[in-house]
Amino acid sequence: MKALFLAGGMGTRLKPLTDHLPKPMVPIMGKPLLERSIEELKRCGAERVILSTGYRANCIEEHFDGKRSSGLPIQYVCEDIPLGTGGAIKNCEEYFDDTFLIFNSDILCNVNLKDLIRFHKHMGADVTIATTRVSNPSAYGVIEFNSAGYATSFTEKPKPGEEKSDSINAGIYVFEPKILDLIPARKVVSIEKDIFPVLVKKGYKIAVYRESSYWIDIGTPEKYMQAHEDIFSGLCRVQENDFSRYKVFGYNNVQIHSTARVIGPVWFGQNVRIGANVTVGPNVVTGNNFETGRGCTIQDSVIWNDVSVGSGVNISRSVVTSGCRIGSGIECRSTIYSQESKRPFVI
Repeated sequence: MKALFLAGGMGTRLKPLTDHLPKPMVPIMGKPLLERSIEELKRCGAERVILSTGYRANCIEEHFDGKRSSGLPIQYVCEDIPLGTGGAIKNCEEYFDDTFLIFNSDILCNVNLKDLIRFHKHMGADVTIATTRVSNPSAYGVIEFNSAGYATSFTEKPKPGEEKSDSINAGIYVFEPKILDLIPARKVVSIEKDIFPVLVKKGYKIAVYRESSYWIDIGTPEKYMQAHEDIFSGLCRVQENDFSRYKVFGYNNVQIHSTARVIGPVWFGQNVRIGANVTVGPNVVTGNNFETGRGCTIQDSVIWNDVSVGSGVNISRSVVTSGCRIGSGIECRSTIYSQESKRPFVI
């Protein structure tokens, strides 16, 4: 089985987190989301990954080239201009001659991929779409389906109150390669708006998989923070961290002053230095090479790599991006703190 990740978007809604790296490389519990997704594919038996890249493609290639942390061969296909989801899929056509998986790369989910593929085969489907149920489907692509489990209509972002279903497209698909023949080449095409409705009209079988236990797209800073809260609470599972069993993960070359307090759940990166009379937690992620001065309080926040804060700093419900230096006495509350800017947000 091969898998394609659509990783070319600019991540505009996620700015300033995506000022210096593409959205798929935004860290979740200290590890790029795309790397987590590829590792999950390996556990499910996938053999090769194709990455359709665009914005800051070099960041993705530099991370994976030579590292082989996933243990899977990776092929890159970089778009010269954005082609949309359908155009990006068509652009990678040469790599697929059998059933294959497609992922939007801004998705954090707990979907049983083996079961998804079995379901696809059992339904004799040409395409299978994983779905999830949400309370506000008007912000997404809504799918209607019949009692047999096949899609009957698609509506992209219907007006509030006009939704005909609460099942939305989760951005995970199983495709048969013959579907690629129906996507025009070298054109901007939306798989959701332009191709799926046509497939229904032409009588192709689009199966609807409804067994997603957890799903979120990290397309905004608010959702990015929510994803970490869901991991801490146990609502979302990640492979290496089970906060229902242990409240603190990390401690790999972490130095914590004897007067400091750690209140779980907390995840530490490597080479962390916590100063005197500092309180860390609950619900804190610290990246590699994080360092504090004295008397700081850090809670309900996600801190990326290579961040240092002075003494008396209070960080609450915030994201601090890589390379930031926060001076002594600063209050950082409900803020996206990057090297170039500060942006408030409400969760």
